[in-house]
Order: sequence, then structure tokens, then C-alpha cells
Amino acid sequence: MSTMFLSRSEVRDLLDMREVIGAVEQAFKDWAQGKAKMPTKSYMLVEKGDFRAMPGAIPGAAGVKWVNVHLGNSKLGLPSIMAILIYSDPDTGYPLAIMDATDITAYRTGATAAIASKYLARKNSRTLGLVGAGHQAYTQLMAHAGLFKLKEIKAFDIKKEAVDKLIKTFPQHPIKGGSLEDTVASDIVCTITPAREPVVKKAWVKPGTHINAIGADAEGKEELEPSILKEAMVVVDDMKQSSLAGEINVPVRKGLYKVEDVYGTLGEVISGKKRGRADDRAITIFDSTGVAIEDIATAQLVYKKAKAKGGYLSREFVEE
Repeated sequence: MSTMFLSRSEVRDLLDMREVIGAVEQAFKDWAQGKAKMPTKSYMLVEKGDFRAMPGAIPGAAGVKWVNVHLGNSKLGLPSIMAILIYSDPDTGYPLAIMDATDITAYRTGATAAIASKYLARKNSRTLGLVGAGHQAYTQLMAHAGLFKLKEIKAFDIKKEAVDKLIKTFPQHPIKGGSLEDTVASDIVCTITPAREPVVKKAWVKPGTHINAIGADAEGKEELEPSILKEAMVVVDDMKQSSLAGEINVPVRKGLYKVEDVYGTLGEVISGKKRGRADDRAITIFDSTGVAIEDIATAQLVYKKAKAKGGYLSREFVEE
């Protein structure tokens, strides 16, 4: 047997957002039905950032992602988030592939939020608000544009050049820059910032809005005023991760929100164990911390396509 090595550009060429959405949605369904395994991600803080180890297994695949978040990397010409994934045969443990997972992370995060919007946003949602116009905004846009007939996309970032770059990258989409308040006044809002204090105020959120709270993915991070959570139907990707490091982590520690107030998990909604949106005037929130099954499902997709295509660097990595 041999181990396949896939670079970032090779992985990127094999990623298709529509396929990733299908694979990730199935992974959540499998998890809710007890067919997938996933320990809570492990964090390791260092002076200038943090590392996260994310193991998981779905039917036919297992692996672990080693991902970092170093916000100062932009000054060095490096991505703020980089990742490597070891993809293994669950039956033997053999490492089938070692692949760059930087774009896998971006794609699966966009896909998961769009899946949440599919079940929690109003069916007639036509406007998308992107609070933060960094790299993650690109895959949020790609994923939502594949599931919704968007008539208007609004983007806000403290760096105007980031919004300008987003607009230039997607000339086929009706994107416009706007104020933070105007961006939040959308049918679907994706918050993708590194904020450690609320940037979205309750007064700006219209009845019927669905929010994908994505930026809060570590302890101490927070993007929404806690009062929004209190009046919303909150769905999480993983209950433990969200309470420790998701959008609800700070309000829970301060006693402003209770874990018991969470409506359910995305897997429960996808699998039909719990109903999605039932009221067009309700505010719904998806607390996205990022879970390993998303990565493994996407890596499985990439590996199968790479194996079928052939021609990639491989070697007998495990010598007898």
C-alpha cells in the first residue's frame, strides 16, 4: 500500500462546493444516527496563536486534522488558518493520504453554514449579509449562492480593501459594501470575525433573520449581543464544543444564557429528530464551532476523486 500526498493547490482543484455540501450534510446525518465518532477538539495555546487537533470517523473513513489560527500571519504573507489532515483506512489504520486541509477547512465551514441556512432560514430568503470579508466570506458566499436565489449580498469589514477584493472576485454576484448595521439587516447573516466582544446588536436584527455565528470558535470569542440568543432558536454543531468555545461560551460563563436553552444540534435537525424553522418571524441562530466530521467527509471526497484521477505523488510511507 502507499500513502498519497496532496498539496494545497491539488486539493483546491478537487474541491467542488456542491459536492462538499452533500458530503457534509450526510456526515451530520450519520453522526445523529450514531454512525460517526468524534471526540471534542483539543486546543493548545501558544504565544502568537493556537493549534487544534480534530479527530473523527465516518462510515468508510477516519482521520485527524491539525489546524492553527495565527491572526498575525497576514503580515508575513501567510494564511491566518492553515491545516494538515491525515486520512486513514478505518479498518487497518493505514494512512491513505496526507493532504493540505486549509481549503478543506474553508469549504466545509461554508458548506455547513449553508446547510444550517437550508433548514433554519426562511425558504424565501433572498439577501445575504457577510459580517467580515476575509477568506471565509468567499466560501460562505459560494455555498449560499448554490442553495438560495440571492438578489443582494451585502458585505462589511473594518478593512474596506477586503470588501473591494470580495466584490472583484465575484463579479457574477450582486455584492455591495455597506455599513455594519445595513449588512445585518439581511435575511441570512454570516458573522465571520475574530471578535472577542459583540459586534452585532439586537436592535439591528430583523424578525425572521437567520444568523450563522461562525467567528466564535475558541474560548472568549463572541460576536452577538447575548440578548439576541435569549430570544432566538439556537442550534449548535456540537453541544460541548459550543458551550466551551462557540458563540454561547461567553454568555454561558457569565450566566446570561443556559446550555439548556439550546434548541438542539444541526444533526438532529437534518435527521428529522427535531424540526427546523416553523415560524417566519422567529430569529434562528446556528452556532458553528467546526467539527471534525465535516473535515473527514470532505477529505473522503477529495481522496476518492484523487484516486480515480491518478497521477499524484505517492510513496510507501509505512515500511515493513
